[in-house]
Amino acid sequence: MKNKNACFPKTCLKHISLLILLLTFVYRVVAQTAPTAGDPGKMQWFADAKLGIFIHWGIYSTGNTSESWEFHNKHISHEAYMAQKEQFTASDFRPAEWVSLIRHTGARYVVITSKHHDGVALWNTGMNDLSVPKATPARRDVLTPFVEELGRNGIKTGLYYSLIDWSYPDYPGFLKDSSRYKIQDDPARWSRFLKFCHGQIGELLALYHPDLLWFDGDWEHSADEWNAAEIRKMILDSKPQTIINGRLQGFGDYETPEQNFPVSRPSMPYWELCMTLNDSWGYYKRDTSYKTPYEVITIFADVISMGGNLLLDIGPKSDGTIPQEQVHLLRELGDWTGKYKEAIFGTLAGMAPGHFYGPSTLSRDSTILYLFVPGKQTGEIVLKGLNTSIKKISVVGSAKPVTFKIVGKISWSPVPGLVYIKLPETALDKYMTVVKVELKTPLRLYRGKGGLTL
Repeated sequence: MKNKNACFPKTCLKHISLLILLLTFVYRVVAQTAPTAGDPGKMQWFADAKLGIFIHWGIYSTGNTSESWEFHNKHISHEAYMAQKEQFTASDFRPAEWVSLIRHTGARYVVITSKHHDGVALWNTGMNDLSVPKATPARRDVLTPFVEELGRNGIKTGLYYSLIDWSYPDYPGFLKDSSRYKIQDDPARWSRFLKFCHGQIGELLALYHPDLLWFDGDWEHSADEWNAAEIRKMILDSKPQTIINGRLQGFGDYETPEQNFPVSRPSMPYWELCMTLNDSWGYYKRDTSYKTPYEVITIFADVISMGGNLLLDIGPKSDGTIPQEQVHLLRELGDWTGKYKEAIFGTLAGMAPGHFYGPSTLSRDSTILYLFVPGKQTGEIVLKGLNTSIKKISVVGSAKPVTFKIVGKISWSPVPGLVYIKLPETALDKYMTVVKVELKTPLRLYRGKGGLTL
């Protein structure tokens, strides 16, 4: 045996150094790319949830301005915007009433703005004095009782947190065309801000143990500047099952398109469309451009047909009441989801375009196909390329079979015919009817061009 204290040859040392460098590089690549996919185990409840309610509530909820962008874009001075703190009373805030309405919609999770870009926290943060309990007439923590009510009702808790804070003196950004300093010129100041930012995130983790953290504002800095890897580590060290949205510079678990409906399915396995009921996130008096119940329901059906979730936003007033227009929309949505819940929650994405003129979903075992049909449908609906035998067709909620016929099926050809389904007018929903197609075996679809090779 060689002397253990003998020196390695220089060539060995060189190879070891190269190996260490290679392993370090691999570690960095894995650490930066692995978190983007989302762990299937922890994502299952999210995939099954389909519907979440987004809540934008803050000092902008007076209805006189839009959210933090109002002063950032110089539509109003920062001083005038922040003066709205004096009107945030939460005097009629009833957490149980909020949660009761949310439960009616069928939503499985909620995301609420714990702090928007203006820096005003809904909870009693110890990191500064800019919070609802310390700086508004409400004089109390409004986040904790709401989160507790969600827990009592079995609804998952999501916390929105703005990484950017345009009111914090050590944050570089402020107005659209001006900033306080550049990070490279004053790294110590940026470090002070990160300590504050990470400190608030730590408070949210310790106080609420959220099921989901919904970040915003990551676009203003790089992942390295945010120290996004450390933020993700802090979250998962606190609670490994916490889900992170896609706005942490590549360290999130799912994709988050905003307002604009995707024509093709987003690239990540899990995704969520966040969308307002009108044109504003928070309560805004002048915004009366509310969507109709039909529009909300058809958007939702399209989202779940593509395997996504809809995070539907409401904006309560500063006194804690929810505008009646929003209440009406949520109640109509809830009546509809309650009627067709088996075709919505826990289902899989439906058929690719071309097989049916509308959205569809599948049962988990792929033996039931659900077709979403506009409520004022006239005439027959058509299924194309169905390469699985049909056991029965009915309207969800009714055991009565619906008549159908297969057209164009040639006995010597493997190409399936067209399935024509006629719905009785008495079965039509005023917004959207859901048809249940029960199959004898799991769904198979013909995707060919109709020709034969002999």
